[in-house]
Amino acid sequence: MRVALVDRPIDVAALVAEVAHPGTGATTLFVGTVRDQHAGRAVTGIDYDAYAPMAHRECETIGAEAAERFGTDRIVVEHRLGTLAVTEASIAIAVAAPHRVAALEAQRYLIEAIKARVPIFKREHYADGTRAWVDNRGGSVVATSGAPVEGTP
Repeated sequence: MRVALVDRPIDVAALVAEVAHPGTGATTLFVGTVRDQHAGRAVTGIDYDAYAPMAHRECETIGAEAAERFGTDRIVVEHRLGTLAVTEASIAIAVAAPHRVAALEAQRYLIEAIKARVPIFKREHYADGTRAWVDNRGGSVVATSGAPVEGTP
């Protein structure tokens, strides 16, 4: 099992290769990408920020929970930090397990727990030049500005 916060593009093929093993019969891949709209507003990009030690520690905890719960340690999670453009991958999760049910359920558990528990902050950039910090769990705007805002919410 490996989790990482990265500041480079995510190589999804490398993640799939990393979890590959002769004893696995199912491999799943989830890729979350930056979309071009949110709540009716045109989005041009997103900044992802985190207190890395805390976020990494919580990702490791979630990964260990999934490994124990679903019986596989063939898990790799990478979450990107920094400024991402529309269509870029912000998170990728690869899971391999002996059977598809375990792989699919582990992957679902991982993404839902990460979204709910890991302190990663996102600030959307809008086509009108404004930016807003958005709650990672529910998508609600928590702060808006007409100019770049320093820091996190």
